[in-house]
Amino acid sequence: MLHCIAAFLDVCAVVQLCYNQLTGGVPTQLGLLKRLSVLALQSNNLNGAIPASLGDLPQLVRLDLSFNNLFGSIPVRLAQLPRLVALDVRNNSLTGSVPSELAKLQGGFQYANNTDLCGTGLPALRPCTRADLINPDRPQPFSAGIAPQITPGSANGHGHCSGAHCPPSTKALAAVVVVVTVILLAATAAGLFAFSWYRWWHKQRVAGSPPVVSGGWCSTELTASDSFHKSASSTLVSLEYSNGWDPLADGRSGVGFSQEVAQSFRFHMEDVESATQYFSELNLLGKNGNFAATYKGTLRDGTSVIVKRLSKTCCKQEEAEFVKGLKLLAELQHENIVGLRGFCCSRARGECFLVFDFVPNGSLSQFLDVDDEFARSNGGVLQWSMRISIIKGIAKGIEYLHSNRVNKPPLVHQNISADKVLVDYTYKPLISGSGLNKLLVDDLIFATLKASAAMGYLAPEYTTIGRFSEKSDVYAFGVIVFQILTGKSKIMQLLPFESGNVEGLIDSNLKGCYSAAEATKLANVALLCTSENPDHRPTMEELLQELCAPSDNEHNPL
Repeated sequence: MLHCIAAFLDVCAVVQLCYNQLTGGVPTQLGLLKRLSVLALQSNNLNGAIPASLGDLPQLVRLDLSFNNLFGSIPVRLAQLPRLVALDVRNNSLTGSVPSELAKLQGGFQYANNTDLCGTGLPALRPCTRADLINPDRPQPFSAGIAPQITPGSANGHGHCSGAHCPPSTKALAAVVVVVTVILLAATAAGLFAFSWYRWWHKQRVAGSPPVVSGGWCSTELTASDSFHKSASSTLVSLEYSNGWDPLADGRSGVGFSQEVAQSFRFHMEDVESATQYFSELNLLGKNGNFAATYKGTLRDGTSVIVKRLSKTCCKQEEAEFVKGLKLLAELQHENIVGLRGFCCSRARGECFLVFDFVPNGSLSQFLDVDDEFARSNGGVLQWSMRISIIKGIAKGIEYLHSNRVNKPPLVHQNISADKVLVDYTYKPLISGSGLNKLLVDDLIFATLKASAAMGYLAPEYTTIGRFSEKSDVYAFGVIVFQILTGKSKIMQLLPFESGNVEGLIDSNLKGCYSAAEATKLANVALLCTSENPDHRPTMEELLQELCAPSDNEHNPL
């Protein structure tokens, strides 16, 4: 029976049983699945040692045993697997020396929160002592949680027993392991069968039935499951994602996505789940009801990303229109625009995921309203040169959005704010959220404008004509310039400058260290941008030329 089930799973090449509250040890019989490429057992209650038999899987690419209760050392044979690129053993109780060969995996080897591991060639590992290398009390990975029995003539513990020569307790534990393995594999086979039936049934049920938007707002009822109320994804969901709706592969969109672009931007659910640690609350950065959430993530190569998780009901309902929006986002390439790294969608899950570059230094908002002495003395105050550079960078990003270039039509951002301007470690600004209005339903876009209106970013003509234009972005840019000059999020009180007192306008945290000529020019630029009449506002191209023109005495601070 075991061999039949193993042969069935051997064809599948993937075993994912995470978040299933599994207990006991990792079965050594998994080493029989010679074609296994992915073994994901994370976030269960598994204990015992990591069986060395997993080192007999020549096709294994990814092994995830994180967030369990495993102990003992990491088998050397795992480090010698020829195709292994990702090994995750975080949050266990592993001990001893880490095989040096695992250093070749670079970002693919994750081992945090195993305080008793030691080794060389990997960061955050302490050097090994003799006690780490030779410790008779440390369990070794000969079997799933069963320390090797020391028999007469085998004092080093490397002897083995079989049949009647095994002590009764060992035979009983071995039998338990075999039974658990058979049940585990049988359950997986049954699940795969159920999944195949479910896909057939679901396709018959939902074919031609797009998600609905009720009451003018995004519905919280997802097509297949309300996954925002689930912190984990099952194996079946991952398989559905890998084989389900792929708007770039089936040729239905007809918007000219090249195969090269489609391949480079397509993510699978497994990538997204792994990056966010299965949408852990620890990685949650923000949430918008039950239909949108944002997570910090780390890809397998160690790259930090932002994952925006969206209910499909909040995306454009016309598939061709949605894919056209994706194409636009994928082609936005500028040093001052947060880039889209990839995406994946599933009709059955009722969700879409957008993966963006991570910008490490937070948003511009954190540098406003700095009135704490600790923050002032720890980089919380932007120096004058940084403020000038940030203003110019924002202007370059908006001008790029507004420009008409090859493969990129003019684009209005619609929702520029200090929160949407991210700052990296070199204080280069990057505008986030560009093009999202091309993907999301209008109701969701309108809902996000409330905060912008409250902070004064919304151009006054929007309340009368109800439409955005490039001049709407110019208005928001002017507000941000005032915020950067004053160091305040609210810029309603501009009377000091209107009376010609530029000194009373500039952030007092600068303590007079700024250029009066530059400050005057920027303040005048901000006033032009925030003119009540959109026809009186300059274009971003004109603004950029003005900002890059030298000012008198611009290098002579007061």
